[in-house]
Amino acid sequence: MAAASVDLCIVGAGAAGLAAGIFAAENNPHLTIELLDGAKTIGAKILVSGGGRCNVTHDVVTPDDFFGTCNLVRNVLAAFSVEDTIKWFASLGVPLKREETGKLFPVTDKARTVLEALLTRSRALGVVLRPGHRVTDIVRFDGTEDASKPEPARFVIRHQEGETLARRVILATGGRSLPRTGSDGSGYGLARRLGHQVTPTVPALVALLLDDHCFHKGLSGLSQEVELQTLVQGKPVDRRTGSLLWTHFGISGPVVMDASRFWCMGRERGEAVELYGNFWPGRTTEQAREWILHHAAKNPRRSLLKLLAELVPERCAEALCRHVDGDPQQACAQVSRTTRDRLLSALTRFRFPVVRDRGWNFAEVTAGGIPLEEVNFRTMESKLVPGMHLVGEVLDCDGRIGGFNFQWAWATGRLAGRAAAVSLSAGGSEARRNGEQGE
Repeated sequence: MAAASVDLCIVGAGAAGLAAGIFAAENNPHLTIELLDGAKTIGAKILVSGGGRCNVTHDVVTPDDFFGTCNLVRNVLAAFSVEDTIKWFASLGVPLKREETGKLFPVTDKARTVLEALLTRSRALGVVLRPGHRVTDIVRFDGTEDASKPEPARFVIRHQEGETLARRVILATGGRSLPRTGSDGSGYGLARRLGHQVTPTVPALVALLLDDHCFHKGLSGLSQEVELQTLVQGKPVDRRTGSLLWTHFGISGPVVMDASRFWCMGRERGEAVELYGNFWPGRTTEQAREWILHHAAKNPRRSLLKLLAELVPERCAEALCRHVDGDPQQACAQVSRTTRDRLLSALTRFRFPVVRDRGWNFAEVTAGGIPLEEVNFRTMESKLVPGMHLVGEVLDCDGRIGGFNFQWAWATGRLAGRAAAVSLSAGGSEARRNGEQGE
């Protein structure tokens, strides 16, 4: 069976891959474009994102929302703004709505609306979608140059169903997060064999498991505002404030998810990592001491539990009291200095006994990947492999929770798709069609 031959082959039909295919086809409708995906069903990751609602983007997106080479991230984001994204989805028949957090969702509140719109547009443009075509290898070869002839196929893409020849390739295989959806990190191997570096990859936007001796199980389901600080080798590397969710296995919620990459990255390097929480964000231990002493003097008979419940949820207040061997019902004026000091430390600098992250099956994104320095930020084309573009999560860039990683997918997909189409349009397609007509 002869290998299929196409102008553009996109490996991976997730958010970035679908966007790349659409923008390439819109730029040049005459191109033959195929999307190969290893999963049997395309778009599984889109469907499970945002709790099944798909957080398409955020109302304000800046380079500070991402972890990656800042100036390169800035240039990529500038090429496709949030406003552009909103207009693009409206053109696909998916109006978006803004929630109080700044997150933008489809008005239907259904991720399937987003996926179906992308698939429908792809098919309308003639983009061929091939699920169940897991790519095992990409080989680049050079043909003889002849300006009068179309650019020859530069790549052989080997997959489960055979081989595909392509003049250009876009690698959109994703990272290692949520492997059951098809993104199992195989793209890194494909890139490595073609000469690319891959920085260490760890789960990001992932919940953290705590030691069983901690009191988290008793607080399961409770959400509260917390200031988190991550220390690696004793040095602060991240500080952020947001909502923490106690779970039966440990801690989750936006602030934990955002901080998780630092814990995971430090642990991957074999470094000592500590995570501390301040349950009264923005206040120091000394300020908390003054507040407690002041209120204890005003109402000495008040229980320690009722006093603390003014600062944190009552369930958390009781857990902290018991954690330091204090009596929640003891009159606050009778609490010993030793117990009070331990309580103040637990309140403002609680050391979370993290044992591990929840793993790739629950991580929403991958930290690490192919360095941004190895691609041209204007076209997402590899500096090492001419004719191959890299997009989305396979690159060493990850955003915080809230739609930022999808914005990265749309932006890189657009840059790569348009650039590939332009390069393929430079005489190649036209020459080939003329040759076919003359045969």
